[in-house]
Amino acid sequence: MITQILTSRTDEPASARLATLAERSASGALSTEAGIVYLAAGRVVHVESAHTPALGDLLTHSGALASDGWWEAIDRAGRRCRVGRQLVDSGHLAAGALELCHLGALFDAAYFVLAHDGPALRFRPGVAHWLGAVRSVPVDTVLRESRRRRELLHRIWPEPAVDRAPLARIPEAGPVDLPARRSRILAQVDGVRTAAQIATALACRTFHTLVELRRLAAAGMVAPADSVAPGAPSAPAASVAPDAPMTSPAPAAPAAGSAAPVPAPRPAFPDEPDTALLRRLLHALEAL
Repeated sequence: MITQILTSRTDEPASARLATLAERSASGALSTEAGIVYLAAGRVVHVESAHTPALGDLLTHSGALASDGWWEAIDRAGRRCRVGRQLVDSGHLAAGALELCHLGALFDAAYFVLAHDGPALRFRPGVAHWLGAVRSVPVDTVLRESRRRRELLHRIWPEPAVDRAPLARIPEAGPVDLPARRSRILAQVDGVRTAAQIATALACRTFHTLVELRRLAAAGMVAPADSVAPGAPSAPAASVAPDAPMTSPAPAAPAAGSAAPVPAPRPAFPDEPDTALLRRLLHALEAL
């Protein structure tokens, strides 16, 4: 009866469904319109969203892990849902580096899954992610951090459309001196790309990209493309490392129903991770 209730589709907000799953110490995958939350014994172990770069991209693009090491770990341990453990045991990656990057990817994706708190579509009991356990996080911590990020972004610029809509430059905005990362992000605003696509193109953490784009919106420099006057010129996007190495092809996916599909390869670009907040989160989790 409990399984039937948990797997049925309802209009219950994702945050409420997550709280229920946490109370029941459930394990499985909760799907929403914006992504998937993976749980083990009622705690969040991974979150995926199409609006954020994948964990493998963050690890390889930052230089923390060679691309060959990432795909070797997936090939050896993906079917057993132990990719994270394989990376550490093989010596390809230090456990602390993996945990920090994993937390960054988890909270970035969770922000989008919970930003508008849409309905939970389906819960699949027993479904595990191929990454395996790296660092589990209490559901209330994920909900609280997502709310904190939402409030921070609202204080910078209160229009959430900037997060997902294709963005364009406002032609009347004159040239100004900008910090390096904000300037690189502005160069990618071309009337077509969304914040997620800009983050992926630059291999930046998605939340950092949202912060800079909301600052640019508050400064009157960017806006959703459909709000910019038709025919207004938009500066071309900066070129995106045409000679950047490509990741190798992904191995076969695990059997259906037992684990999430393994990732598809993406182009690599340099990252500039901000680890201070993640270290504080990691220390806070260790103290629980």
